[in-house]
Amino acid sequence: MPVAKPQAGEVSSPKLAMNEVLTVDRLGQKGDGIVQAASGSIFIPYALPGETVRAVVDGERGQLVEIITPSESRIAAICPLFTRCGGCAAQHMAPGLYREWKRQQVVTALGRAGIEAPVADLVDAHGTGRRRVTFHARRQGEAMVVGFMAARSHDLISVEACPVLAPGLDRAPAVALMLANRMGGASKPLDIQVTASEAGLDVDMRGHGPLGDKLRLALTQLAERLDLARLSNRGEIVVERRPPLQRMGRALVAPAAGGFLQATAAGEEALAGLVMAALPKGKRAADLFAGCGPFSFRIAERMQVLAIESDKAAMLALAKGAGATQGLKPIATETRDLFRRPLLEHELNGFDVVVLDPPRAGAEAQVKRLAVSKVKDVIYVSCDAASFARDAATLVAGGYALEAVTPVDQFRYSAHVELVGVFRRGKKG
Repeated sequence: MPVAKPQAGEVSSPKLAMNEVLTVDRLGQKGDGIVQAASGSIFIPYALPGETVRAVVDGERGQLVEIITPSESRIAAICPLFTRCGGCAAQHMAPGLYREWKRQQVVTALGRAGIEAPVADLVDAHGTGRRRVTFHARRQGEAMVVGFMAARSHDLISVEACPVLAPGLDRAPAVALMLANRMGGASKPLDIQVTASEAGLDVDMRGHGPLGDKLRLALTQLAERLDLARLSNRGEIVVERRPPLQRMGRALVAPAAGGFLQATAAGEEALAGLVMAALPKGKRAADLFAGCGPFSFRIAERMQVLAIESDKAAMLALAKGAGATQGLKPIATETRDLFRRPLLEHELNGFDVVVLDPPRAGAEAQVKRLAVSKVKDVIYVSCDAASFARDAATLVAGGYALEAVTPVDQFRYSAHVELVGVFRRGKKG
């Protein structure tokens, strides 16, 4: 019977902890099994609804010791590091339970905000796997260790392979280890982000600080030996041997070094497909928080686009990609912090549709301006159901109807879920 291994730091006060037999009621947002006890909720990682389990309980936290009666929805994990590595939360869930758990996160967030809207089934957007991964590197004794953080711990788990990564990242752990060893004199932990591109691996390192000439030369030589497309440090290019191109609609784009990119190619396609399906007829679109253009390039097949993003390097990458792509409507770019300087009503009113894809915090300031604008259609791509629900409430109060919500899963086995919400302007009141 699969049993989750005890996690470092899971029980904070062993003298107070109690070994109990419990029945799990439901799943929590992070994938923990929740037991509704007289004292309140108890959260038990890796336990499933309906299971009878033995757990060591300390306050509201439980550590799974034994599964006495397993759920029919329990399956074998695909990775031997599951429950030790903190990267995945749900490899033990059968597909039906897993899909409904993720969809329910969106339903719950909307309900808490007082929003009623149809929520579609979860779209599987894992595809061939994640095309980007971040490894942590630390010196432990005489050796440099590269891997992921342990579950609910600051310990580092060495990783030689990861089953959720795209085939283009097969050699990423070995590459990260070689780079970490070359940077091994660093006193702080390193983060090494590796992205699979059409030209090979694109690597950005964080945590070292500025590079001296000797280390820069050594890294350039190592990038040659490793056949990297590009190597950068804190977004500053050390060497670019080939442009690390990503296909976005008709365009080929080299994202800014270390810049944002959707986690999977299938995820980008799924999100963009939902945006395009909801796009109304019209001549002008605003793409806010546009990144390097995953939606802009596709929208420009039908409309003129103004793409706005605070990251200047992302805007330069978008503009370069637009200049090299034929058959698109004009794409204008503007570098602007939409948190501090949202588009105002007179700027918004000239657009037939606004597409926005903000970071996890949402787009509160911009949404307040949209709510009092004359824009008829808003398509909101979100990576956080709670901030989306908050912003949705503002738009609905401003006269929009939330027509459709579609959850999208490009972070398979994690608690993370994305979505696309479609708002249409209705009559106020």
